[in-house]
Amino acid sequence: MVRYRLLFLVLLTAGAVGAGISAQVQYATGQDVAPAFEGWQQNPDGTYSFMFGYLNRNYEEQVDVPIGPNNNIDVGGDAGQPTHFYPRRQRFVFKVNVPKNWDKQKKVIWTLTSHGRTNQAKGWLQPEWELNDEVISENNGGGVLQQGNEPPGIVGSSAETVSLPDTLTLALIAADDGIPKPRSAKVSSTSVAVNKARIDRGLSIKWIVYRGAGKVRFDPGYQPRFIRKTGEFQLEGELQRAW
Repeated sequence: MVRYRLLFLVLLTAGAVGAGISAQVQYATGQDVAPAFEGWQQNPDGTYSFMFGYLNRNYEEQVDVPIGPNNNIDVGGDAGQPTHFYPRRQRFVFKVNVPKNWDKQKKVIWTLTSHGRTNQAKGWLQPEWELNDEVISENNGGGVLQQGNEPPGIVGSSAETVSLPDTLTLALIAADDGIPKPRSAKVSSTSVAVNKARIDRGLSIKWIVYRGAGKVRFDPGYQPRFIRKTGEFQLEGELQRAW
């Protein structure tokens, strides 16, 4: 019996993000994954959340590093960090909660070893690294938050277990307040149609693998279906195969 931890991403896109041109060498496979400290937030109860992401230096390879000496956080070892790493920069992937009396100089350290190289991300309560929703939105390419904008609400499948070669059906519904409205773009005759779709889509859903080695295919993996004009989407799909 194989267990996989699967997550879905709810994405709200207000506009397209331009692609930069880089002269650096690009590697498809064989490179390491570097953890990244994104910043911290104070929670309403006075506790703190340290937020982390990562940079998978590969442009194609998805790297797996199980929890253990090669993937650990110094506050307990397993603090909910991923073990499956998608290519390139992934921001605000998870958070580590610490008590409200946490020493402001004490660090939370995520150590990650992959392809023979060890990297660390160190976070502490430095004032300049404090985050809010506006900063997170801008860093994720969502732009400046509009007044009254609330995060999407999500209702989905509970935890499930599948034995290979069986498939598993997962379902979820995500509803949004409609703020901001998706921006339409003027598309010239030479523009690629997929770019226009990327600008206009607004709320969307994507399944990802968060933990568990092996290849997983979702069908559909990124094909939300519009249900009502209120901005509600439903996605039903099967975990097609994993090995």
